Amino acid sequence: MGVISTKNIKGDLTGGLTAGIVALPLALAFGIQAFGGINDPSAASMGALAGLVGATLLGFFAAMFGGTPSQISGPTGPMTVITAGLVSGAWASSSGNISAVLITMSLAGMFCGLFQILFGIIKIGKYVRYIPYPVLSGFMSGIGVIIILQQIYPLFGLKSPVLLVDMIVKFPEIVSQGFSYEALALGVATIAIIYLLPLVPKTKGIPVTLVALVVVTLASLPLGLDDKMIIGNIPTGLPMPFFANASVELAGIDWLTVLKQSVIPGLTLAGLGSIDTLLTSVVADNITKTKHNSNQELIGQGVGNAVAGLFCGLAGAGATMRTVVNVRSGGRTKLSGMIHALLLLAILLGLGSLVKHVPLSVLAGILITVGWGIIDFRGFRDLHKIPRDDSFVLIVVFLTTVFVDLLTAVGIGMVIACVLFMKRASDLVESQYNSHEMDKFDKENPWSDEGGMPDKVKHKIYVQRLNGPVFFGSVTGFKKVMEDVPADARIVIIRMKNVPSLDQSGLYAMETAIKELKDRGVKVLMTIIQPQPMYMLRSMNVIPDLVPEDCIFKTFEDCTSYLRETLE
Repeated sequence: MGVISTKNIKGDLTGGLTAGIVALPLALAFGIQAFGGINDPSAASMGALAGLVGATLLGFFAAMFGGTPSQISGPTGPMTVITAGLVSGAWASSSGNISAVLITMSLAGMFCGLFQILFGIIKIGKYVRYIPYPVLSGFMSGIGVIIILQQIYPLFGLKSPVLLVDMIVKFPEIVSQGFSYEALALGVATIAIIYLLPLVPKTKGIPVTLVALVVVTLASLPLGLDDKMIIGNIPTGLPMPFFANASVELAGIDWLTVLKQSVIPGLTLAGLGSIDTLLTSVVADNITKTKHNSNQELIGQGVGNAVAGLFCGLAGAGATMRTVVNVRSGGRTKLSGMIHALLLLAILLGLGSLVKHVPLSVLAGILITVGWGIIDFRGFRDLHKIPRDDSFVLIVVFLTTVFVDLLTAVGIGMVIACVLFMKRASDLVESQYNSHEMDKFDKENPWSDEGGMPDKVKHKIYVQRLNGPVFFGSVTGFKKVMEDVPADARIVIIRMKNVPSLDQSGLYAMETAIKELKDRGVKVLMTIIQPQPMYMLRSMNVIPDLVPEDCIFKTFEDCTSYLRETLE
């Protein structure tokens, strides 16, 4: 667990409270989305309660036992999509037994937690970095589209169909039968505030999601919205275990069916939550310049999800937006995540009545902005520039995520990516074999062309020699190599003679590394770029936007001559 530090108490208090304020509307919205597929008058209030309980318990225990000090955990869009499918399936198979639904969701959350603890114990966290960028891009974009489609109907004040295909096909028919203009106006106003308020001067740092929730909810009170269009009463008090919950009747439950329905979704939640969490941990590391413990983080997430599931809370993961808000507000230690959870607990204990009038269309508007933010528009925009293999993987994973299911999408994407990589590796070995005689001299004395350089120490010149393809499997090693550039370097020469190929993951990693060097005031020169990497660098405008044409050299001798002319 580690010692909870109080050295940054002021920053942790500010960060935790700010993150808690941001987390409140998202916890409510994700909870209601999870229960959106069941036809029960109390679905919205039960969902809101499940979202709050999940955000509170997961947020507290994941912070306490996790391995990323500044991480804020709670319900997230990808996890809620899986839970929503689980809940609607349990509702249908149990013929509308709400107790069976709550028990199935609780057990799935507990299984999710237990699987994550197992992942941490067997140290599986380090393998997440081998997931290629196109798989993650297609997967996250698919989730974003699913969230938006699921919230279109609540935005219009309507009940959403369960199946995604029906959401698309039946939309004109259902809307033509009538919808609530008030609900639509409130939802659109929510979206407008979230996107437009940050454009107003001196509003940086304001939790726009919470502002939108409060302002639009207050504006809706005079409208007297129908009870079906608002959250309704949320039970207050300490959360109870699912077997002692007043809403759960254990008698008549088909436990074998419930177990079958909860194990596989629990494994899916564990896999997705682990990926989502560790990616957020990397984001936190980049901002705080620290290093998280992947396996300890998985154990912490597992404990949090197991406890949240036990108390009928929504399963979740490390939340990128809330974590960034926490860090930007001063949060640096586990204490910030625990404070965020305690604020939500206070709301759960006595302030639940304040949110009962929140319109469902307002929460739909919030979630639509979340879904929009998840979509990787950059990846789609670059489809015609990146290798066709990467484009194919991205599109297949995206379509499978939207129209089949999430676990299948990741599985198919990984299999295709591995097959394509094996083909690339085979082609690479063949090309190296054919060029063996030509490169014989270089293999015996690979850096024989580096004579005649200006004084490296005097001019603070650093030569970074790259070897092998820069692809999704070697990005971590590449980043480590680039991190070795001394802090006082003023000129960095990147040698790329031994880099035969560059995929989308490698391209973005190289682009980021060059930007970071330039931000430090370092001049970047590149030499002996092979045809495929050159094509990639030009197609993405790394050359000439980041590295001008006069800083690209066909031979190292040309680069040496340039340096002598400019420095001596």
